[in-house]
Amino acid sequence: MTIIGLTGGIGSGKSAAGDYLVEKGYAVIDADALAREAVAVGSAGLSAVVARFGEDVLLPDGSLDRKALAARVFSDADALAELNAMLHAGILREMRARAERLRAEGAKAVFLNVPLLIETGMQSEVDAVWLVDADEEERVRRVVARDGASSEEARLRIAAQLPSSEKRRHASEIIDNSGALCDLRAALDALLEKYGI
Repeated sequence: MTIIGLTGGIGSGKSAAGDYLVEKGYAVIDADALAREAVAVGSAGLSAVVARFGEDVLLPDGSLDRKALAARVFSDADALAELNAMLHAGILREMRARAERLRAEGAKAVFLNVPLLIETGMQSEVDAVWLVDADEEERVRRVVARDGASSEEARLRIAAQLPSSEKRRHASEIIDNSGALCDLRAALDALLEKYGI
C-alpha cells in the first residue's frame, strides 16, 4: 500500500485537494476531522482543553468555540504548542490505526491529510509528501472568506505555522494552488498518474 502524506498551511487548499481525492474514490484519513472528534462534547480532549484554556472557549451548548480558541492560541506560540501536545498523540494514534485497517482491507493507496505532517515528523512514516501551497495573499484571502477572520487574524494563523519554505524542503511534490480549483484538480490527476495509484 502506498501512503501519501498530503499537507499544506492554512488557506493553501489542502482540504480541497483531500475532498477531490475522496470524490475520485481514494481513501483519505483527515487529521482535521479526527481533531474535531477529539474535542467532541463529553470527550477527554474537550475536558483537557477547557481545563487549560477556561470555560470561555465553550459555546452555550457546551461544544468547543473554535473561533475563541483560535484567537487565544494563534497569538501565543506557547499556548498553541500546549494545545497541540494535548491532542496530537491521540489523533496520530487513530490515524495510524485507520491506515492499518485500510492496509488489511487491501487498499492500494491511502492519503493522510495532515496540516502538521512535517511539524509532527510524520513525513518519515509516508512514502511521499505532497505539499499543497499558494501565495500568502491568496491564503489570507481564503482564510478571511472561509472563517470570517480579519486579515490580521489570518496572517497571525499563517505566521504561527511552519513557513512554506521549510515545508517545501520536505516535500516530494509541490502542488501550486494559487489559481483555480480546476488547476488544482489537474495537478492532482497528473500526480496520481505519475505515482500509478
